[in-house]
Amino acid sequence: MQLGLFSLMTLRDHPQGVKGVLNDTQTMVRTAEEVGFDIAWFAEHHFANYSSSPSPLMMVANAAGWTSKIKLAPGVLVLPLYHPLRLAQEIAAVDAMTDGRLVVGMGTGYQQYEFDRYNVELDKKVDIFLEYWEVIEQALVTGEVEYQGEHLSIPQTTFAIKSYQSPLPPLFATTSHPRLLERLKKWQVTPFHAASTLGSPVLYKMVDGLNQSWESIGENPATKPLAIMQYVHITDSKAEALEAAERARYVGRMANHLRKPVLPLDETGYIRNEPFDGEYTLEQYANNMVVGDPHSVAEKMIADIKRLNPVNYTCNFQFGCMPLDRAQRSLYRFSKEVLPLIEKELGPIAEIGLK
Repeated sequence: MQLGLFSLMTLRDHPQGVKGVLNDTQTMVRTAEEVGFDIAWFAEHHFANYSSSPSPLMMVANAAGWTSKIKLAPGVLVLPLYHPLRLAQEIAAVDAMTDGRLVVGMGTGYQQYEFDRYNVELDKKVDIFLEYWEVIEQALVTGEVEYQGEHLSIPQTTFAIKSYQSPLPPLFATTSHPRLLERLKKWQVTPFHAASTLGSPVLYKMVDGLNQSWESIGENPATKPLAIMQYVHITDSKAEALEAAERARYVGRMANHLRKPVLPLDETGYIRNEPFDGEYTLEQYANNMVVGDPHSVAEKMIADIKRLNPVNYTCNFQFGCMPLDRAQRSLYRFSKEVLPLIEKELGPIAEIGLK
């Protein structure tokens, strides 16, 4: 099982603003590489302080200069918001910049606010994704594209640069849609599922839905890889656990608002910290996420691993603009205190998730 670090890069109360968030991200990725994590993921979101990462491939290209071993990945590229000819070239270029450390994460997107401003119809996102992937696949694998579809028309085009990794970098996709799974299974795509602030109960339901989709296209879910992401914070303090839960709640509130066409913005242009119907209490956030002392965190992760058998377990330590000292401390404690407990129960991390 690989270990991943996820950087959402939320802007909330950082004293150095966006530059501070970027600097913190660099420190966290370097720390993850230092302690042996396998992949660093960079989010893609637009226009709102929910994320300071509108271009994850730009983050990957930048990170290639200050890392040496850890794989680097967009988490994820929202395909319907790109022109596929440009994206194909950028994937190829970044794969070379990273010396083949690029992992490509892709998704259809879900935020109404983003789609409206790019003039893309959210309800057509699956059809658009499939057309755009057809173009990207042709470009990267064969170096030639000619395509006529409902959403895109491309004359015969030759590409001088192709993917550094042959035929493609490893592919991850945030989807349970049967049509996407069917289209991408030839490349052994790894579905990447994140319940984020909602934690394990919702994550398990998401994976159950994924497994039903695999079965609907005649595939055995037990033979398919799976990647998951959880919000993780390690602390012996009940008060600090609730503070982490409050930052998670803030992220959850923003994500809820971004599913709508209009945002409730404050005078600074940030999304207001407004509750929504049915949201968790802080205690529920802390209980459902991977938050607590090292033994509690290990128990929660072991339960996830036994239930889901993932090939990749990705952790978001710096959610809700978490202060760097707490996020980095949590990452170090994860490496030194939590991982030994997991391996004592389940064996070597590298051997977990093998089918």
